[in-house]
Amino acid sequence: MNEKLKEKIKESLSSVLPITVIVLLLSISLVPLEIGTLALFLTGAFLLVVGMGFFQLGAEMAMTPLGQGVGARIIKSSRIPLIVLISLLMGIIITIAEPDLQVLANQVASIPNQVLIWTVAAGVGIFLAAAVLRILFHVSLSKMLFILYILLFILSFFSPDSFTAVAFDSGGVTTGPMTVPFIMALGVGLSAARSDPDGASDSFGLVALCSIGPIMMVLLLGIFYNPSDAAYAPVEIVNVATTQDVVRQFVSALPQYGKEVLVSMLPVAGVFVIFQLITHNYHRRQILRIAVGFVYTICGLVLFLTGVNVGFAPVGNLLGSGLAGSSFKWSLLPIGAVIGYYIVKAEPAVQVLNKQVEDLTGGTISRQMMNAALSAGIAFAVAFAMIRVLTGLNIYWILIPGYAVSLILTRMVPTVFVGIAFDSGGVASGPMTSTFLLPLAMGACSAVGGNIVTDAFGVVALVALAPLIAIQIMGLIYVHKSRAVPQPAEALPDDTIIDIEEDFE
Repeated sequence: MNEKLKEKIKESLSSVLPITVIVLLLSISLVPLEIGTLALFLTGAFLLVVGMGFFQLGAEMAMTPLGQGVGARIIKSSRIPLIVLISLLMGIIITIAEPDLQVLANQVASIPNQVLIWTVAAGVGIFLAAAVLRILFHVSLSKMLFILYILLFILSFFSPDSFTAVAFDSGGVTTGPMTVPFIMALGVGLSAARSDPDGASDSFGLVALCSIGPIMMVLLLGIFYNPSDAAYAPVEIVNVATTQDVVRQFVSALPQYGKEVLVSMLPVAGVFVIFQLITHNYHRRQILRIAVGFVYTICGLVLFLTGVNVGFAPVGNLLGSGLAGSSFKWSLLPIGAVIGYYIVKAEPAVQVLNKQVEDLTGGTISRQMMNAALSAGIAFAVAFAMIRVLTGLNIYWILIPGYAVSLILTRMVPTVFVGIAFDSGGVASGPMTSTFLLPLAMGACSAVGGNIVTDAFGVVALVALAPLIAIQIMGLIYVHKSRAVPQPAEALPDDTIIDIEEDFE
């Protein structure tokens, strides 16, 4: 086996294993599961591990060089309309292939899948173009975020309540393992072509802005689109008697997800072919590597979606229903917090971002520091999400204070921390969140008789909110320490990064 592939599968295993262990412990204590159901879950987890391994390697081989190539090329163009058009199209095409979005669309019964997918893709495309223009014209990220989030909340008051949680969830799931490698690489390509000292800081923030677009577009969809009130039927897990029945369930689902993946990946492959024909940007060896990357990506996505939809997500729903329907329903809070703590480590896009941060900061902000801050923040976020599920607390009571605090912090921390924090919010809510936490919340909400659309949806949004505060607190620690350290005759610039790792030990 390819050594790099083996490494990626090991990473995926270490990510999925904690969730699997938690499910196994719950199945023998609070929520007993049938042997057949457990077999479906374990098979789904296995496909998830292998699929995520293939997918991560494929995205690294194909999406990253494509993003860097496009970014480096478009910034050299002096034609702004062309830059906007390319950014818009790339944002739409990459988003359509995003597995997180497909998983979310399957769970929003009131909006047709394609309507939601294209709405979200348009939002990413528009805001990717805006993010590229921000870099070109040196617009302050913190000011831009402040204005956009104010507009976002004003718009949300005109949209139906049933769209609010779904809209904020859309912003979280869109920036997943397909879009993040491309968008982050695009930012690196853009900043690398600039010679000014702010180039590295400006490479962050693209994911943050691309997370706002889907929220805004889905809120607009709620204003102008009248969906049918679709009922959320309880999840039914197929009875399986033998291991052959288990295998048959997954094999029968492979063609459906294979077709979906091929349809979504063809435009991405087409973009690569056209880009190469026009620019001749890649050598023969690079072309072969990217082509293999596309094959890995397709195989990984098919295995991932099959494992998630047949075995993983249904058991999450069943566990949520079992816990909330028992006398131990408040155990959802600590259980949710533990799952949240470990689930962020399972997000492949988080690891992509953490590596990017470590590389661009020369190791000053390490992956360990990023993981510790993100895990702690998301543990609290999931606990709050479970409180909402059990009590029906309006999501505005958490989102408005949370975003207010995060926007105030943008005025108090160095620019680089603002970009990293808001990018982290976009990537933390990835496939593991949408495939396990959201079904868990939906099952629990159904068991307590709550409104799934307003109470269960929103868990992804809260997971996306937590890093905004957690990472900027790291920035406050930096500011505090930079003031405590004796300064030389010439003061450090605001965006200078010093070693703050010891504060987290």
